[in-house]
Formats: sequence, C-alpha cells, structure tokens
Amino acid sequence: MKSGPERVQTGIRIEKRLLKVLKGLAEHLEISVGDLIEGIALHSFENKTPFSAETISKIEQLKEVYDLDWTAEESHRFKEAEP
Repeated sequence: MKSGPERVQTGIRIEKRLLKVLKGLAEHLEISVGDLIEGIALHSFENKTPFSAETISKIEQLKEVYDLDWTAEESHRFKEAEP
C-alpha cells in the first residue's frame, strides 16, 4: 500500500512574472501553488500534459496580463545578472 505524501516547506527562486502566472492559475483552479507545481511535475514525469485546452487558454490570458513572453526553450539560456 502506498503512503500519502510527506510535504515539506521549501524556498525556491523563481522568475517573478512566472510566479504571478502560477498564482493566478492556482487561484483560478482553486488549489494551492504547491499543489499546482506538484501536479505539473508529476504529469511531466509521465510525459503527459497537465492541462485541458480550457486551462491552457487561461494560462495564455495570464501570461498576457503579466507580460510573460518567454518559452521553455528560452529558459535554458537565461543567465542571472551579477549583483
């Protein structure tokens, strides 16, 4: 029998506009940001899309509102500015 999840608090650094989109989506779906990230990760690990067409449409709206205009491919090339 599988045991339930054991969740821990973590501090992660994440791009500001991306976090705003995640928060907006979590609110829209009436779940926590942590639950949203868990779902995205677990679906990704199984090579499944975590979102319906309706949810993807909402994500596009949120990306426009929060000016999030970069892609997953671009994220691999980002370098943080030196302080």
